[in-house]
Amino acid sequence: MANSNITKNAIRAAFLEVLSEKPLGKITVNDIAHQCGINRNTFYYHYQDIPALLEEVCETEVLRIVREYPELNSLDECAAAVMEFAIRNRKAVSHIYNSNSNGAFISSLWRICEYVVTKYIDTIYPDAILPGDDRAMWIRFFKCTIFGLTAEWISTGMKDEAITSIQSILQHTRGVSDFILSNYSDRGK
Repeated sequence: MANSNITKNAIRAAFLEVLSEKPLGKITVNDIAHQCGINRNTFYYHYQDIPALLEEVCETEVLRIVREYPELNSLDECAAAVMEFAIRNRKAVSHIYNSNSNGAFISSLWRICEYVVTKYIDTIYPDAILPGDDRAMWIRFFKCTIFGLTAEWISTGMKDEAITSIQSILQHTRGVSDFILSNYSDRGK
């Protein structure tokens, strides 16, 4: 079993390396197998096809974020958690995002945004009196904010100066979220 995980990790790493060199639609199983030093049959033993591999890469990233971020203290910390993988793998993420097969990535990005925003609200406002529907509404609002900023950043080339701008926007937004959520706390008093 451990050997199987080592091989799968190697295949995922090779896939990201190849993705850094060429668009997703032009990658073949042979490209990945060659980069990884395995044969095609070994690839197919672990993955049905490249979309299945892409889905697992995305799912692995979601699980990593869940593991590494049990608490978040600000919206800019949420964005940093969401953008971390893209910063490390800029070209690969650009190729995935701009491909016709970006559904798994977009779905994972939504899930990551929802997770980090939920953790943020749970961490910062554990005593806030948020009725279920209102809590869901604010999670959705902040999730869409983080997702939109991240998607725009990816679609415009993932420039470093844009990260500074996003952090600034979210630091200013912190006052808005504090104000909104403190109103609920005040109602309970």
